[in-house]
Amino acid sequence: MHPPSPPALSAQRSAFLNWFCTQAMPLWTTAGVDLAQGGFAEKLDVHGQPVDEPRRTRVVARQLYVWAVAENLGWPHDTSGLIAHGLDFLLTRLLQADGTFASSVTPQGQVVNAQFDLYEQAFALFAMATVYRRRPEAHAELLAVSTRLLTALRAGWGHPLGGFEESQPPTLPLRANPHMHLFEAALQWAEALQGAQADQAVQAPWWALADEIAELALARMVDAPSGLLTELFDGDWRPMPGADGTLVEPGHQFEWGWLLVRWGRHRGRADALAAAQRMVELAEARGVDAQRGVAINSMGTDCAWRDANAKLWPQTERIKAWAIMASRASDTREASRSLDHCSAAIAGLMGYLTRPLAGGWYESLDAQGAWSAEPVRASSLYHVVCALETVAHTAA
Repeated sequence: MHPPSPPALSAQRSAFLNWFCTQAMPLWTTAGVDLAQGGFAEKLDVHGQPVDEPRRTRVVARQLYVWAVAENLGWPHDTSGLIAHGLDFLLTRLLQADGTFASSVTPQGQVVNAQFDLYEQAFALFAMATVYRRRPEAHAELLAVSTRLLTALRAGWGHPLGGFEESQPPTLPLRANPHMHLFEAALQWAEALQGAQADQAVQAPWWALADEIAELALARMVDAPSGLLTELFDGDWRPMPGADGTLVEPGHQFEWGWLLVRWGRHRGRADALAAAQRMVELAEARGVDAQRGVAINSMGTDCAWRDANAKLWPQTERIKAWAIMASRASDTREASRSLDHCSAAIAGLMGYLTRPLAGGWYESLDAQGAWSAEPVRASSLYHVVCALETVAHTAA
C-alpha cells in the first residue's frame, strides 16, 4: 500500500527538497565541479573551496547519480552538461584497459591507486545504470562498458561460493559492504532495462548478479540468532573470528533492508521481505540513540554499542528503510508507524544540514553531541540525495 503522508512528513519533505534545490545544488554544481581539469571535487573546505585530492571512481560515479536524478527532484536547470562532464572523466580517465576502473587518478588521468577495489567497480556500474535512464543516445556505450566490467569481475574475482574476492591473490576479510553496493548496482541495471527496449537476455546478467548477492546475504551474511547482517568474513564466507565477526552497522541494516525489499518484491521472496523487516526493526530499536535522535555507527550482534558516534550516512539509510517499509505495510497502523519512524529519521538528518556553509553538512556527530569540523565530503551527497529520492517517491 502507499499510505498518504501525515502533514509533518509532508512539510519535512518540502523542506528537504527546498534545501536540495536552493542550497545543495547551487554549491555542488559550481564549487564542486572542476571544469578546468575534469571531474569533481572530492571535498569542500569550511569556506566552500575545493580540497585538492586524487579523484576516486566512487565520487565521480556518485555525483553522476546526483546529476541524473536532480531534475526529477525539482532542480530547474538542465544537468546534461554535468552528466557529460562526469561521464567523460569516468570513461576516459578512470576506465582501465582491462575493463575495470582505477580506484583513483589525478585530474589528468594518471593512476594514483591502481589496486582493485570492488567498491569502486560497484559505483561505476551504479552510475552508468542511472545515467542510462537519462541519456538514450549513450545506451549502447553504457551497456557495453558495464557488461564488459561485469564479465571481468566474474572472470577475475568471482568467489566459488558466490560473490567476489577482495583481490587476486585472495585477501581477507571478505566484506559485505562492497557486495551491498554491487547488489544496488545490479538492481539499478535490471530496473533500467525493464520494458520494451530491452529483452530478457539483456536483463538476465543483472538479475543473476542481484539474485546471487541476495542469496549470499540471506544464507551467509545474516547472523541467524539475531537476524542482523554482519560485515566481515573469512574465505569461506563464515564470520571472521572474534569481535570482527560480530560487527554490525545499524546504517547497513537499514540499507540492506531497503535493497532486500526491492529485490524481494521483484522476485516474490517473502523470506527476503521478512529478513529485511527484522534488520530494520532491530536497527531502529537497538541502533538509534533516542537522546540525540540519530543512528549510531556500530554495535555487535548482541546489540551492545561499539561506536556511539553517528556519521551522516546512516541517517539517510534510516530514512530510505522506513519509507520503503511504509510502502509495503499491510495495514494503516503499520504504515503510520513506519512513516513516524521515517519522519524521525528525517528530523535526525536535518540537523546535519545546518552547517554554516549553505549546501554543506556536518559529516559526524560525536557521542557527546558535538559536530565534526572536517571538510564536507562530496561522497556524502549521494547518500543524502538517495534518501531524498526515496522519500519523495516511495512515501509520497
